[in-house]
Amino acid sequence: MTTPKKMSERLIKKYPNRRLYDTQTSSYITLTDVKQLVLDNEEFVVLDAKTEDDLTRSILLQIILEEESNGTPMFSSAALSQIIRYYGHAMQGMMGSYLEKNIQAFIDIQNKLTENSKGFYEGKPFSPEMWAQFMNVQGPMMQGMMSNYIEQSKGLFIQMQEQMQNQTKNMFGTFPFAPPPPDKTKK
Repeated sequence: MTTPKKMSERLIKKYPNRRLYDTQTSSYITLTDVKQLVLDNEEFVVLDAKTEDDLTRSILLQIILEEESNGTPMFSSAALSQIIRYYGHAMQGMMGSYLEKNIQAFIDIQNKLTENSKGFYEGKPFSPEMWAQFMNVQGPMMQGMMSNYIEQSKGLFIQMQEQMQNQTKNMFGTFPFAPPPPDKTKK
């Protein structure tokens, strides 16, 4: 059964020959075209043409891999290693939620900055001088937004830690653990 949301999404089929077929335009497309759909905020789903498995995340990860391989990467090797370490970890779900909320907070800051700059540049691209002037005007506001963002991020992380501690207490609270005996070697 197809939900109303699914019907509004653009359907892209992936064939065994690794080609992507856009059913809306009735043409084959590339990963670059799919990236453009993302940049244009188009809703889409990628399905395996044979099994109808949802491959959307896999295609998005391929795009990220290409972006990370070309030009300036967004993630350092250390950051990627840390993310990998959370797979299979008890806090994997919380880490995903934490990252999503932080990305959304960053997007909100970016949108606020864009909104505040609309009348400033009147549709023209920023020159280095215009950008410097804009930052002089917006600097204090950005500093305040980033401080709020950091505080929210810190609060979210503390909340995650507390949830994990409560879950651990609830899980192990039913076991009759005896306190450790006093250490007789210490005086």
